[in-house]
Amino acid sequence: MKFFQAASRWSKNHKFFLTSFGVLAGGGSSLIYALEQSIHASNDAAHVAKQKWNHNGWFDTLDHASVRRGWEVYKNVCAACHSIEYLAYRELVGACLTEDEAKAEAAEQLIDDGPDETGAMFKRPGKLSDLLPKPYPNEEAARYANGGAYPPDLTYITQARIDGENYIFALLTGYMDPPAGVQLAENQHYNPYFPGGAIGMAQALYDEIIEYEDGTPATQSQCAKDVITFLKWCAEPEHDTRKLFAMKAFTVLGVLNLVVWYLHRHYWSVLKTRKILQNPKSLFKK
Repeated sequence: MKFFQAASRWSKNHKFFLTSFGVLAGGGSSLIYALEQSIHASNDAAHVAKQKWNHNGWFDTLDHASVRRGWEVYKNVCAACHSIEYLAYRELVGACLTEDEAKAEAAEQLIDDGPDETGAMFKRPGKLSDLLPKPYPNEEAARYANGGAYPPDLTYITQARIDGENYIFALLTGYMDPPAGVQLAENQHYNPYFPGGAIGMAQALYDEIIEYEDGTPATQSQCAKDVITFLKWCAEPEHDTRKLFAMKAFTVLGVLNLVVWYLHRHYWSVLKTRKILQNPKSLFKK
Protein backbone atom coordinates (compact mmCIF):
# COMPACT_ATOMS: atom_id res chain seq x y z
CA MET A 1 0.00 0.00 0.00
CA LYS A 2 2.83 2.42 0.85
CA PHE A 3 4.41 1.70 -2.49
CA PHE A 4 1.24 2.63 -4.38
CA GLN A 5 0.79 5.80 -2.31
CA ALA A 6 4.38 6.86 -3.04
CA ALA A 7 3.89 6.10 -6.73
CA SER A 8 0.69 8.14 -6.75
CA ARG A 9 2.41 11.12 -5.09
CA TRP A 10 5.32 10.89 -7.55
CA SER A 11 2.89 10.76 -10.46
CA LYS A 12 1.11 13.91 -9.25
CA ASN A 13 4.41 15.75 -8.71
CA HIS A 14 5.59 14.59 -12.11
CA LYS A 15 2.47 15.92 -13.80
CA PHE A 16 2.74 19.22 -11.93
CA PHE A 17 6.40 19.57 -12.96
CA LEU A 18 5.65 18.84 -16.62
CA THR A 19 2.70 21.25 -16.62
CA SER A 20 4.76 24.02 -15.02
CA PHE A 21 7.63 23.42 -17.42
CA GLY A 22 5.26 23.56 -20.41
CA VAL A 23 3.68 26.80 -19.22
CA LEU A 24 7.06 28.45 -18.59
CA ALA A 25 8.51 27.25 -21.89
CA GLY A 26 5.47 28.44 -23.84
CA GLY A 27 5.42 31.80 -22.06
CA GLY A 28 9.15 32.31 -22.57
CA SER A 29 8.93 31.42 -26.26
CA SER A 30 6.01 33.81 -26.74
CA LEU A 31 7.90 36.61 -24.98
CA ILE A 32 11.02 36.08 -27.09
CA TYR A 33 8.94 36.04 -30.29
CA ALA A 34 7.09 39.22 -29.28
CA LEU A 35 10.35 41.03 -28.46
CA GLU A 36 11.88 39.97 -31.77
CA GLN A 37 8.84 41.16 -33.71
CA SER A 38 8.91 44.50 -31.87
CA ILE A 39 12.56 44.95 -32.88
CA HIS A 40 11.72 44.23 -36.52
CA ALA A 41 8.74 46.57 -36.35
CA SER A 42 10.93 49.41 -35.08
CA ASN A 43 13.40 48.96 -37.95
CA ASP A 44 13.18 51.77 -40.50
CA ALA A 45 14.43 49.62 -43.40
CA ALA A 46 12.12 48.44 -46.18
CA HIS A 47 10.59 44.98 -45.94
CA VAL A 48 12.74 42.33 -47.61
CA ALA A 49 10.98 40.14 -50.17
CA LYS A 50 11.37 36.38 -49.97
CA GLN A 51 13.29 34.86 -52.86
CA LYS A 52 13.24 31.24 -54.02
CA TRP A 53 16.69 29.77 -53.39
CA ASN A 54 17.57 26.40 -54.85
CA HIS A 55 19.31 25.25 -51.66
CA ASN A 56 16.60 26.10 -49.12
CA GLY A 57 14.75 22.78 -49.18
CA TRP A 58 15.44 20.04 -46.65
CA PHE A 59 17.13 17.87 -49.25
CA ASP A 60 18.15 20.53 -51.79
CA THR A 61 21.83 21.10 -52.51
CA LEU A 62 23.75 24.17 -53.60
CA ASP A 63 23.86 24.99 -57.30
CA HIS A 64 27.59 24.57 -57.88
CA ALA A 65 27.44 26.18 -61.32
CA SER A 66 26.08 29.24 -59.52
CA VAL A 67 28.80 28.90 -56.85
CA ARG A 68 31.44 29.00 -59.61
CA ARG A 69 29.86 32.06 -61.22
CA GLY A 70 29.61 33.65 -57.76
CA TRP A 71 33.35 33.17 -57.32
CA GLU A 72 33.86 35.09 -60.57
CA VAL A 73 31.67 37.93 -59.28
CA TYR A 74 33.48 38.05 -55.95
CA LYS A 75 36.94 37.92 -57.55
CA ASN A 76 36.23 40.63 -60.13
CA VAL A 77 33.90 42.93 -58.17
CA CYS A 78 33.67 42.33 -54.42
CA ALA A 79 37.29 41.44 -53.65
CA ALA A 80 38.36 45.06 -54.23
CA CYS A 81 36.80 46.02 -50.87
CA HIS A 82 35.60 42.90 -49.01
CA SER A 83 37.68 40.06 -47.64
CA ILE A 84 36.93 36.36 -47.15
CA GLU A 85 39.74 35.87 -44.69
CA TYR A 86 38.71 32.46 -43.31
CA LEU A 87 38.69 30.66 -46.67
CA ALA A 88 41.74 28.90 -48.13
CA TYR A 89 42.35 28.26 -51.81
CA ARG A 90 42.35 24.50 -51.23
CA GLU A 91 38.72 24.69 -50.12
CA LEU A 92 37.75 25.98 -53.57
CA VAL A 93 38.92 22.72 -55.15
CA GLY A 94 35.96 20.55 -56.09
CA ALA A 95 33.44 23.23 -55.11
CA CYS A 96 33.90 25.91 -57.76
CA LEU A 97 37.42 25.36 -59.19
CA THR A 98 39.55 22.48 -60.33
CA GLU A 99 42.85 21.86 -58.55
CA ASP A 100 44.86 23.39 -61.40
CA GLU A 101 42.60 26.46 -61.49
CA ALA A 102 42.88 26.92 -57.74
CA LYS A 103 46.68 26.64 -57.92
CA ALA A 104 46.76 29.23 -60.70
CA GLU A 105 44.52 31.59 -58.72
CA ALA A 106 46.72 31.23 -55.64
CA ALA A 107 49.95 31.73 -57.61
CA GLU A 108 48.68 35.12 -58.83
CA GLN A 109 48.88 36.45 -55.26
CA LEU A 110 52.04 37.53 -53.47
CA ILE A 111 51.90 36.29 -49.89
CA ASP A 112 53.97 37.70 -47.02
CA ASP A 113 56.20 34.98 -45.59
CA GLY A 114 59.32 34.60 -43.54
CA PRO A 115 61.56 35.26 -41.90
CA ASP A 116 64.30 33.81 -44.10
CA GLU A 117 67.80 32.82 -42.95
CA THR A 118 68.72 36.53 -42.66
CA GLY A 119 65.65 37.33 -40.55
CA ALA A 120 63.96 39.34 -43.30
CA MET A 121 60.36 38.92 -44.46
CA PHE A 122 59.75 38.18 -48.13
CA LYS A 123 56.93 37.67 -50.61
CA ARG A 124 56.24 34.45 -52.45
CA PRO A 125 53.58 33.17 -54.85
CA GLY A 126 50.51 31.81 -53.11
CA LYS A 127 49.84 28.11 -52.50
CA LEU A 128 46.68 26.09 -52.01
CA SER A 129 47.16 26.16 -48.25
CA ASP A 130 47.11 29.99 -48.13
CA LEU A 131 44.04 31.96 -47.08
CA LEU A 132 42.50 34.40 -49.52
CA PRO A 133 44.34 37.73 -49.15
CA LYS A 134 42.70 40.80 -47.64
CA PRO A 135 42.21 43.90 -49.82
CA TYR A 136 43.52 46.17 -47.02
CA PRO A 137 46.32 45.61 -44.50
CA ASN A 138 44.21 46.76 -41.53
CA GLU A 139 40.87 48.31 -40.54
CA GLU A 140 42.22 51.88 -40.53
CA ALA A 141 43.39 51.57 -44.13
CA ALA A 142 40.01 50.12 -45.12
CA ARG A 143 38.11 53.02 -43.51
CA TYR A 144 40.42 55.60 -45.07
CA ALA A 145 39.90 54.14 -48.54
CA ASN A 146 36.10 53.99 -48.12
CA GLY A 147 35.33 57.37 -46.63
CA GLY A 148 35.10 56.10 -43.05
CA ALA A 149 32.98 53.02 -43.81
CA TYR A 150 34.44 49.62 -42.95
CA PRO A 151 33.63 46.86 -45.49
CA PRO A 152 32.76 43.74 -43.44
CA ASP A 153 34.34 40.37 -44.01
CA LEU A 154 32.06 38.17 -46.12
CA THR A 155 33.02 34.69 -44.93
CA TYR A 156 29.94 34.28 -42.71
CA ILE A 157 27.85 37.22 -43.90
CA THR A 158 24.85 35.07 -44.89
CA GLN A 159 24.72 33.74 -41.32
CA ALA A 160 25.41 37.09 -39.67
CA ARG A 161 22.43 38.95 -41.14
CA ILE A 162 18.77 38.39 -40.34
CA ASP A 163 17.09 36.72 -43.32
CA GLY A 164 20.61 36.36 -44.75
CA GLU A 165 20.31 35.62 -48.47
CA ASN A 166 17.09 37.59 -48.98
CA TYR A 167 18.49 40.65 -47.19
CA ILE A 168 21.77 40.65 -49.15
CA PHE A 169 19.94 40.21 -52.46
CA ALA A 170 17.62 43.12 -51.67
CA LEU A 171 20.59 45.24 -50.60
CA LEU A 172 22.64 44.54 -53.75
CA THR A 173 19.74 45.22 -56.12
CA GLY A 174 17.90 47.94 -54.15
CA TYR A 175 19.92 51.10 -54.83
CA MET A 176 17.88 54.09 -56.01
CA ASP A 177 17.81 57.87 -55.95
CA PRO A 178 16.95 59.29 -52.52
CA PRO A 179 13.33 60.45 -52.16
CA ALA A 180 12.45 64.09 -51.68
CA GLY A 181 13.55 65.45 -48.32
CA VAL A 182 16.28 62.87 -47.70
CA GLN A 183 19.72 64.39 -47.43
CA LEU A 184 22.80 62.21 -47.80
CA ALA A 185 26.29 63.03 -46.63
CA GLU A 186 29.24 62.95 -48.97
CA ASN A 187 30.18 59.42 -50.13
CA GLN A 188 26.82 58.06 -48.99
CA HIS A 189 24.23 56.34 -51.18
CA TYR A 190 20.54 55.61 -50.73
CA ASN A 191 19.29 52.07 -50.24
CA PRO A 192 15.89 51.56 -48.56
CA TYR A 193 16.86 48.07 -47.36
CA PHE A 194 19.75 49.38 -45.26
CA PRO A 195 18.78 50.65 -41.78
CA GLY A 196 18.52 54.41 -42.04
CA GLY A 197 18.69 54.34 -45.83
CA ALA A 198 22.16 55.90 -46.05
CA ILE A 199 24.88 53.39 -46.87
CA GLY A 200 28.57 53.97 -47.48
CA MET A 201 28.93 51.22 -50.08
CA ALA A 202 28.25 52.36 -53.62
CA GLN A 203 26.20 50.20 -55.98
CA ALA A 204 28.52 47.39 -57.04
CA LEU A 205 26.48 45.28 -59.45
CA TYR A 206 25.19 46.38 -62.84
CA ASP A 207 24.02 44.55 -65.93
CA GLU A 208 26.96 43.01 -67.82
CA ILE A 209 29.48 44.20 -65.25
CA ILE A 210 31.42 41.00 -65.92
CA GLU A 211 31.34 38.28 -68.57
CA TYR A 212 30.70 34.77 -67.29
CA GLU A 213 32.93 32.00 -68.61
CA ASP A 214 29.94 29.71 -69.22
CA GLY A 215 28.10 32.36 -71.25
CA THR A 216 25.30 33.01 -68.73
CA PRO A 217 23.86 36.54 -69.21
CA ALA A 218 25.39 38.63 -66.41
CA THR A 219 22.36 40.67 -65.42
CA GLN A 220 22.37 42.49 -62.10
CA SER A 221 19.98 40.03 -60.48
CA GLN A 222 21.91 37.03 -61.86
CA CYS A 223 25.19 38.38 -60.50
CA ALA A 224 23.56 39.03 -57.11
CA LYS A 225 22.04 35.54 -56.99
CA ASP A 226 25.34 33.88 -57.93
CA VAL A 227 27.55 35.78 -55.49
CA ILE A 228 25.07 35.13 -52.66
CA THR A 229 25.07 31.41 -53.47
CA PHE A 230 28.87 31.52 -53.35
CA LEU A 231 28.79 33.31 -49.99
CA LYS A 232 26.30 30.73 -48.69
CA TRP A 233 28.81 28.04 -49.61
CA CYS A 234 31.60 30.03 -47.89
CA ALA A 235 29.59 30.15 -44.67
CA GLU A 236 28.53 26.48 -44.88
CA PRO A 237 30.97 24.47 -47.01
CA GLU A 238 29.55 21.33 -45.39
CA HIS A 239 26.01 22.23 -46.55
CA ASP A 240 25.56 19.42 -49.08
CA THR A 241 27.36 16.80 -46.96
CA ARG A 242 25.22 17.64 -43.93
CA LYS A 243 22.00 17.16 -45.88
CA LEU A 244 23.31 13.92 -47.40
CA PHE A 245 24.07 12.56 -43.92
CA ALA A 246 20.63 13.68 -42.73
CA MET A 247 18.99 11.76 -45.58
CA LYS A 248 21.01 8.64 -44.69
CA ALA A 249 20.17 9.05 -41.00
CA PHE A 250 16.42 9.38 -41.68
CA THR A 251 16.55 6.30 -43.89
CA VAL A 252 18.36 4.21 -41.27
CA LEU A 253 16.11 5.47 -38.45
CA GLY A 254 13.03 4.66 -40.51
CA VAL A 255 14.18 1.05 -40.96
CA LEU A 256 15.12 0.79 -37.27
CA ASN A 257 11.69 2.11 -36.30
CA LEU A 258 10.04 -0.69 -38.23
CA VAL A 259 12.33 -3.28 -36.60
CA VAL A 260 11.70 -1.92 -33.10
CA TRP A 261 7.94 -1.78 -33.73
CA TYR A 262 7.92 -5.41 -34.86
CA LEU A 263 10.05 -6.58 -31.92
CA HIS A 264 7.84 -4.65 -29.52
CA ARG A 265 4.73 -6.37 -30.82
CA HIS A 266 6.50 -9.75 -30.81
CA TYR A 267 7.82 -9.58 -27.25
CA TRP A 268 4.67 -8.11 -25.71
CA SER A 269 2.12 -10.04 -27.76
CA VAL A 270 1.94 -12.81 -25.14
CA LEU A 271 1.04 -10.36 -22.36
CA LYS A 272 -1.26 -8.21 -24.46
CA THR A 273 -3.29 -11.14 -25.80
CA ARG A 274 -3.56 -13.15 -22.58
CA LYS A 275 -6.92 -13.57 -20.84
CA ILE A 276 -7.24 -13.79 -17.07
CA LEU A 277 -10.31 -15.75 -15.96
CA GLN A 278 -11.65 -15.87 -12.45
CA ASN A 279 -14.05 -18.49 -11.20
CA PRO A 280 -15.93 -17.13 -8.13
CA LYS A 281 -17.42 -20.55 -7.32
CA SER A 282 -14.03 -22.02 -6.52
CA LEU A 283 -13.51 -19.31 -3.90
CA PHE A 284 -16.75 -20.20 -2.11
CA LYS A 285 -15.92 -23.91 -2.15
CA LYS A 286 -12.71 -23.22 -0.29
